[in-house]
Order: sequence, then structure tokens, then C-alpha cells
Amino acid sequence: MKEITFLKQNAPKWEAYEKVIDGKEPVKPAQLTDMFIELTDDLSYANSNYNQTNTNAYVNSLASRVHHLVYKNKKETGNRFVSFYAKELPLMFARYHKNLFYSFLITAVATLIGVLSQLYDDSFVRLILGDYYVDETIERIKHGNPIGIYGEGNQFLMFVYITLNNIKVSFFAFVLGLATAFGTSLLLIQNGIMLGCFFTLFYQYNVIDKALKVVWIHGTLEISAIIIAGCAGFVLGNSFIFPKTHTRMHSFMRGGKDGLKIVVGLIPVFIMAGFLESFVTRYTEMHIALSLTIIIASFIFITGYFIVLPLYLKNKYQLKYD
Repeated sequence: MKEITFLKQNAPKWEAYEKVIDGKEPVKPAQLTDMFIELTDDLSYANSNYNQTNTNAYVNSLASRVHHLVYKNKKETGNRFVSFYAKELPLMFARYHKNLFYSFLITAVATLIGVLSQLYDDSFVRLILGDYYVDETIERIKHGNPIGIYGEGNQFLMFVYITLNNIKVSFFAFVLGLATAFGTSLLLIQNGIMLGCFFTLFYQYNVIDKALKVVWIHGTLEISAIIIAGCAGFVLGNSFIFPKTHTRMHSFMRGGKDGLKIVVGLIPVFIMAGFLESFVTRYTEMHIALSLTIIIASFIFITGYFIVLPLYLKNKYQLKYD
């Protein structure tokens, strides 16, 4: 079938679907399901015959929006908390893997800048972390306990403070998206440089092995979550700069909602990172095998949940995002 014939044949149906999506026509949940099935068939045909065309992009956009309505209006048969983390968040997150990559790339480059800056000027770390922190760390290194700061203070109060502070930073990274992606990038650059010069300081005092095996117990989750929060900021910032086929307001509202979901979804990750930092990291003489087990398990969780699962669900439902 020629593309123009396919368009003429289905245009009235698609226009009716748009009215439903925009809330101009009432619809029952069962009708939404039928709409989604029909659009999935249309999308499959368009993918096979009109790939990389405006027709294919339009049908894909309709299918994605109807899928959202189906899920939104679906009666919950289980725990809302479970359904959000098991399906809704990863399925939505699949749309934004490119933003996640940029957030990771900026953090990685900034970390490298921190490393090189400290290597070429050993006083650089004082500009970033302050004289008091650096002097205290050097004293601990001299006394054979370079990461001793994690064993100080009340564990519960430390847990509450660290968790709330990390959640605050993640929301800040998201809100900075209002200043476009450049706003969020500044925070990622700051954190990356801090991370780079922090570890380089331990390298210069020949205790990098102890620092890595201890700090990454909680750092794998904590730093990964900050990068993902940066992704949420990019989602918000790019939404009104690059609206694509949507109106600027519609794109901005969707970007704000999706970015907020990402940040809220990170709260359990920050809670676990805060717990590890407060109750586990303080055991600085922990056997390397146990330390590596925690670090590797954390890495597998992050990559599995935020990369592998979204791709799996995206392929399962054969969705393409505009």
C-alpha cells in the first residue's frame, strides 16, 4: 500500500484518537485498550513499510501517548509503590538514556579535570574541599587511618543527614534544569571535579587502595544516583528548548513530570547509600572480598535497573520514543 493511501485510510481514526488523548472526547478503559491495540498494528505496519518517515513518527507518537493513558487509567491490582518501580519508572526512563549518557560523560570529564588539576597542583584540593577537611584527612593518613572520618559521629544522625543532603542535591540538580542543561551541567562538573581531586589526594599519599575499597561501598550508589539526577535535570532543560513535534508547553510539562519521577524514584537509592555510608563504610578494615561484593552488587543493580530493564521493557512493548 502506498503511504498516501495508508494516510487517507487511517486519518479519520487517528484524528478521533487525538481528541480522546487531548481529553476532548470521553472514553472507557476498554476502548483505550482497543485503541492501543489498533495503533500498535498501525505502527507495526508503518515500521515495516514507511520507516524513518513522518507517518511512522506520528503513529509512534500516538501509540506512546495512548499507552500512557492505558496505564494511567488501569485499575491497580497490586501495590502502587511496586508497580511504579517495577514497570512505570523503568519504562519511562527508557526514553532518556541519551540524557543519562550525557550526564555520565560530563561527570567523567569533570572527574578527569579534578585528577589532572590535583596532579599538577597539589594545593588545588584545598580550593575545592577547604583547608580544614584536607588538613584533617592528612592527619588521619599519617596516623594510618585515612578514611577514619566515616567511623566518627553518631551512626543514625549521620544516616539522616547524609540521606537528606543527597536527596536535596538530586532535587537541586533537577531544578537547575530550568536554567537549561547548562545549569545542571554546572552541578555535575562541580561534583566531578570534587570527586577527582579527592581520590587523587589519597593517591599522592599512597593510600588510594584503601580509599577506593572503602569509599565505593556507598559511592557506587551515591555517585550513580547523582548522575541519574543530572539526567532528570537534562530532561527538564531540554523539554522546552527542544519540544520536537509537541507544543513547547506540552513538552515542558511532560519533561517536568518525567524528570520529577526520576528524582523521586532515586529516593530509595539514596536511603540505601546513606545506610551503607553510615553503618557499613565505617568498618574501614573490612575484608576486600566483602567490600568488592557490596561494590559489584551495587553496580549490577544500577546498570540492571536503569539501563538493562528499561531496554528490555521498551523492546517487549515495541515502543519507539519521539
